[in-house]
Amino acid sequence: MGALHFFLFTLISFSVTVSVHAHNITEILSQFPEYSVFNSYLSQTKLADEINSRDTITVLALPNGAMSDVVGKHPLSVIKNILSLHVLLDYFDGTKLHKISDGTTLTTTLYQTTGNAHGNVGSVNITDLKGGKVGFGSAIPNSPLASTYTKSVKQIQYNISVLEISAPIIAPGILAAPAPSGDFNITGALEKAGCKTFASLLIKSGVLKTYQTAIEKGLTIFAPNDEAFKGEKVPDLNKLSSADVVSLLQYHAIPSYTPIGTLKTKKDPISTLATNGASKYDLKASTEGDQVTLDTGVDSSRIASTVIDSTPFCIFTVDSVLLPEELYGKSPSPAPGPAPETSPAPAPEVASPGPAPDASSPTPMMSPPAPPTSSPAGAPADGPAADSENSTAKKNAGNVNAPALVKALLTVSVSVIVSVYLS
Repeated sequence: MGALHFFLFTLISFSVTVSVHAHNITEILSQFPEYSVFNSYLSQTKLADEINSRDTITVLALPNGAMSDVVGKHPLSVIKNILSLHVLLDYFDGTKLHKISDGTTLTTTLYQTTGNAHGNVGSVNITDLKGGKVGFGSAIPNSPLASTYTKSVKQIQYNISVLEISAPIIAPGILAAPAPSGDFNITGALEKAGCKTFASLLIKSGVLKTYQTAIEKGLTIFAPNDEAFKGEKVPDLNKLSSADVVSLLQYHAIPSYTPIGTLKTKKDPISTLATNGASKYDLKASTEGDQVTLDTGVDSSRIASTVIDSTPFCIFTVDSVLLPEELYGKSPSPAPGPAPETSPAPAPEVASPGPAPDASSPTPMMSPPAPPTSSPAGAPADGPAADSENSTAKKNAGNVNAPALVKALLTVSVSVIVSVYLS
């Protein structure tokens, strides 16, 4: 019986060790002063949150001297785009860099997931050069390998790897990306994303001006698509007062730059533009895999796509209209109908009924659950290195799914062992 107890303890300990593998890029880099500028901008651009929310990732760190080529010359939105190219959605350490199939491969970066990258702009070319060097450059054909692998900084095997490279990786056109401002055409971007109804409401209500004013300090918009307004259970907005319509539209925005990676780390309620001293008007975010869902307390909706993510502003589309508890938290009681005539005799006197509930109050509803979708993937490689990338991905597939596999094995093993033990 002692052996059985020992086996159970070992199995559970192994599972806990494997599944608790969270990393914190800010803490990792804080141990190395030579990356202090790089580390600071990962925090300012919120890329640190995105890195911490992902498994199987490689950060190409730039020493302070190399960062001087980026800082001071470009706005924060462009700096974020550049640094996004230095976060690879795959695991590479020094050994693996020198064992790349065919000597070269294209790998996807965080920049590809923003929706702003076209073709292979969001991918990086890694090539094992002669003399033991490894070069890095944009995946766009004929781009130079202007950066080289310098040294390994930190690895948590198959989870996160931090490598130093000699110079920034610059993709064609990435430096010209405009930074959002109060002049940014919000309604134009919404209409192109299939959110024409929401855009129209912003204009009619005057909330568009509130959004434009908030951009400079940071703004995140959750825009319901046109289909969201066609659902049978969507409340009639005509029954709301003008003030409540404004509150509803302000409820669909956060007064801060909150990209998807930051939303994944949010545990506490999130204040919105509608939040004030009298009413909370807050949201809660939950994450399952790469999918983020917003919960209002009345209904929930998944974040379907990214329209724009450019510091300090981002727009996401959502599948359902977000209904705040302050407007839709209580269901109105139905007004009493006329009493049936059962006798010509006069009805006995009864206590007069209280005033009927306000029939104009909106009826709460629950949005239909959104269909599950897969996380957006990076664009496929177009060059001869595509096969190499696929090969690399297959080699690492087991590593990516290891925690889930261990959890499944643990559940089955413990169930069987406990059954044997009890019998």
